[in-house]
Amino acid sequence: MKKSGAKSFDGPLKGLRVIDAGQMIAAPLACTLLADFGADVIKIEHPTQGDAMRSRPPEKEGKSLWWKVIGRNKRNITLNLSKKEGQALLLRLVETADVLVENYRPGTFERWGLSYEQLKAVNPRLVFVRVSGYGQTGPYASRGGYGTVAEAFTGIPSFTGFPDGPPTLSSSFAMADSIAANFAAMATMFAIFERDQGGSGMGQEVDVSLYEPLFRLTEFQAIAYDQIGLVRERIGNRSTTDSPRNAYQTKDNRYIAISASTQKSFERLVETMGMGELGRDPRFTDGLARQRNADVLDEMMGAWFRGYDFTEALRILEEGEVVSGPVLTIAEIFKDPHYAARETIATVPDHDFTSLRMPNATPRMSRTPGKIRHSGQELGSNNEEIYCGELGLGAAEFARLKDLQVI
Repeated sequence: MKKSGAKSFDGPLKGLRVIDAGQMIAAPLACTLLADFGADVIKIEHPTQGDAMRSRPPEKEGKSLWWKVIGRNKRNITLNLSKKEGQALLLRLVETADVLVENYRPGTFERWGLSYEQLKAVNPRLVFVRVSGYGQTGPYASRGGYGTVAEAFTGIPSFTGFPDGPPTLSSSFAMADSIAANFAAMATMFAIFERDQGGSGMGQEVDVSLYEPLFRLTEFQAIAYDQIGLVRERIGNRSTTDSPRNAYQTKDNRYIAISASTQKSFERLVETMGMGELGRDPRFTDGLARQRNADVLDEMMGAWFRGYDFTEALRILEEGEVVSGPVLTIAEIFKDPHYAARETIATVPDHDFTSLRMPNATPRMSRTPGKIRHSGQELGSNNEEIYCGELGLGAAEFARLKDLQVI
């Protein structure tokens, strides 16, 4: 059976067929990233329950706006993987797939007769991407995993927040899930490249935990503890290696972010602020010295910012070519000319609300850019197209499976 490319476009991943058997955020978002660049992604959902993201707030008129983003660019089918006939249909889909992505608790696919060995027997070229809280191996593998718990497990909250406050978790976006999704999409393409360009011609199993991609971003934490016993503590918005690095409040209660990571940038900053003598002050002549004296330096910086309105402070810093930037709200982002010029927020057609605005495909590619063709669609909207048109189910069999809630 040939793959259908009817729903793809001339993106860099045109011709890549991906089965999104995930739920919630991490695995489905990985598939969204691939879909944005042309992969034909078939999203599988339970026939009656659907993906939980369909009821995830915020909502408008009973429709999840989050689903509109994470479900974009995908074809949607319903399939009950806990039933034998559902498992058989998945294996038929796997025959022509390049990638299968799931994020159930480890052991679930094995219990359904859908282990990697069983999938590989149907399609040895398949890349099977598995996202879970703690990975497929290890003493914690069987534990359930959510992004909040995974984030805590990395140690990041222990050194995030202010010294007199508790450990701080990210609260307004799914950080661990989103970072795992990016690593899962990246690992998928590593495996595809090796399969097609490395000479093996074979797929493989890819094991992505929620905690390890986020832990990878902590960079020097592990080596610093290993070699010098360093355990980072909470220091608010400051840096451990230089100063000033903070968000400073202006006279009209707005905030501007500053990071003077080199001596040259620090000297340009204080010259612009009319305090050039600080660049020659022994307390501030290198990053570590400035960090040791961050309390007094922050007070000086804070006093300067409190003397200016937000717009005026930004103007002075920009004229002095100081690296600085406003702390924006989403309302301000929608009005920002740079966001508008780069179309960082895209207008997307939608069957419920005519059009929506959401983050655009990223990163940018000059010749084969990503594209958002449509927002997240209705449950099972492509059932007939895929089951009858591509798998060749007859009308009677299609109706029977639907009655049995297999599809």
